[in-house]
Amino acid sequence: MNDETNETTDATETTPGARLLVGSHLSASGGWKALIKRSHAEGGTTFAFFPRSPYGSRSKSLTADGAAAFGAQLHAEGYGPLVAHAPYVYNFAAKDESKRDFAVRALAEDLAMLAPVAAAGQAIYLNIHPGSHVGQGADEGIRLIGEGLNRVFGIVSDAAGDDEAAGAVPVLLETMAGKGTECGRSFEEIAAIIDHVDARWRAHVGVTLDTCHVYDAGYDLVNDFDGVLADFDHAIGLGRLMAVHANDSQFGFGSRKDRHANIGAGKLGEAFFARLVNDPRTARLPMVLETKELTETTHREEIALLRGLVKA
Repeated sequence: MNDETNETTDATETTPGARLLVGSHLSASGGWKALIKRSHAEGGTTFAFFPRSPYGSRSKSLTADGAAAFGAQLHAEGYGPLVAHAPYVYNFAAKDESKRDFAVRALAEDLAMLAPVAAAGQAIYLNIHPGSHVGQGADEGIRLIGEGLNRVFGIVSDAAGDDEAAGAVPVLLETMAGKGTECGRSFEEIAAIIDHVDARWRAHVGVTLDTCHVYDAGYDLVNDFDGVLADFDHAIGLGRLMAVHANDSQFGFGSRKDRHANIGAGKLGEAFFARLVNDPRTARLPMVLETKELTETTHREEIALLRGLVKA
């Protein structure tokens, strides 16, 4: 760990919250080293970032050069798994075949770019919004998403000449709030997408549980946390739960609004997040904040808040 990037990290091994894998979605402007510097500044032990522009164009800041060194440094520092986020414009369930083709091609490129990070020993996942069926119906949307993932894994496998290489960077399906024609609004829809993935690739697919989305979709995390996790386990299996987007909810239970609030400032409330960071089924997972910065450039205070909720 060098002086240039280790400016303000201060989570210590002696505090209960130090073991929590938490960070925020960081800007990739400036490249791999800038990501590390921003993570240190907020005191994080994981983080998210877009591997390309959120609008889908290739990143000018992140290239294959430097990816391996980035992964090696974070691994040496003991970071938890990173949760990169695919651009919102990918729609594997689009009506337009060219849009589906773009999503497949771009996701395969993203996985290839992130593979050197994993090869350097740093676990990294690539989170995607499953897609919107845009009026074709959920069943057709689910089928198209599964088909698209099969194509992605096939491209990565063929390029590497190895089926296992397709899983170097697992793909995580994000639970959605259910606005519009989103697929993935229920655990059953997520499970159906995974079932459409070929058995060769199915082990490479996990799930990110977004706390705001799940609550907005009608899963009562506040009053029935155990029941929600039991529903997840029954439909999908807790073994596939690999990351959490830790977001409070502006509009709350069953609203289908997908509007994030800062921790403790929304309808989920601080007591829920205390449960989240202490329950052994979720406390071990990388947790990424997608909320507004409480200062100009960092989620430092919010990360400290979550760490402070961890009991000894």
